Amino acid sequence: MPSPPLAAELKLFGPQAAHSKPLSLRQSRRYCRRFARRHYENFTVVSWALPWRLRPHFYSIYAYCRWADDLADETADRRESLALLAWWEQQLHECIQGRATHPVFIALGDTIRRYAIPADPFVDLLVAFRQDQQVTRYETFDQLLNYCRYSAVPVGRLVLYLAQCHTPQRVRLADAVCTGLQLANFWQDVARDYARGRIYIPMAHCRRFGYLEADFARGEANDNFRHLLAAEVAEAEGFLRRGLPLVDLMPKHLRLDVALFIEGGLAILEAIRQQNYDVWTKRPALSRKQKLQLVLRCWWQLRRGTFHREKS
Repeated sequence: MPSPPLAAELKLFGPQAAHSKPLSLRQSRRYCRRFARRHYENFTVVSWALPWRLRPHFYSIYAYCRWADDLADETADRRESLALLAWWEQQLHECIQGRATHPVFIALGDTIRRYAIPADPFVDLLVAFRQDQQVTRYETFDQLLNYCRYSAVPVGRLVLYLAQCHTPQRVRLADAVCTGLQLANFWQDVARDYARGRIYIPMAHCRRFGYLEADFARGEANDNFRHLLAAEVAEAEGFLRRGLPLVDLMPKHLRLDVALFIEGGLAILEAIRQQNYDVWTKRPALSRKQKLQLVLRCWWQLRRGTFHREKS
C-alpha cells in the first residue's frame, strides 16, 4: 500500500488516474516546483543559488527523480514498486517521443529538448531504483560503487547538460562528487536504510571491523561500528575532495551551486564525526543556520578566489 502522500499523487496522476486534459507547460512547471519544494531537505539551499532561467529545468529533473524514488520506496510492496517503476519508464519513453501526459514529463520534455539531453541518465536512475527492490546487501565496495554509477552519477551528468558544459574532464569530476554525496547519504542514513531492510555498508568491511548482522539489528554504535563508519566516512570524503576542481571548471553562474553540493556533503560527514559516528541514536543533519553559514562561506570564498586555497 503506498504511503498517503504517494497515494494522493497516484490518485491524481498515476496509471489508474482518470484521464483528463493534460496540464499546460506552465502548469506542469508549477507542479514540479511545488512538488520539489515540499520534499528534499537541502533543495531550498541549492535552488536559491540557481540562476532563474535554470530553475524550471532543475525542478523538472528533480521531480522526475523524486517521483521515481517514491515509487521505489513508498509502497511497502516490492512487486508493486517494480510495476510502478515500469510504468514510470514507459512514461519516460512517451515523453521522449513527444507524447507526454504526466505533468512531470510535460515539463521534463521541454528540458530534454532545450538542452539536448539523452535518455541514458534518466534510464540509468531507474536501474538503481529497481536494484533497490532486489538487492539489500553489497558484498564489496566495488559492488556498491557500481550501484552509485546508476543511483548518483547520472544526476551530476544531468547538471552538466543543463550547464551546457558536458565534457569528459567535467564528467569524471562530477562522477566523483556525486559518488561522494551518495556515500555520505548512505552513512547518514544507516538507521533509516536498515529499517527498510537495506545495508549499504559493504559486508566485507563489516566483517573486517567485526560488526555483524546481529549488531545492525540492535542498532549498536559500539567501538567496532565507530571504526567501521570512520573508514567509510573517509572514503566518501576522498571522492568529494577529488571532485573539488570541478568548481573552477563550471560556468561562473553555477560555481556556487557546485561548491554547495560538495561542501554540503563534507558538512554531513563532519556532522557524523561530531556525533562520534553514532548515526543510530540521531540522524546527522544540518540546521537551517548551518546551511546559511555554508552558503555565505562558499559565496565569500569564491568571491575572494580562495575557495581551493582554503580547502588544501
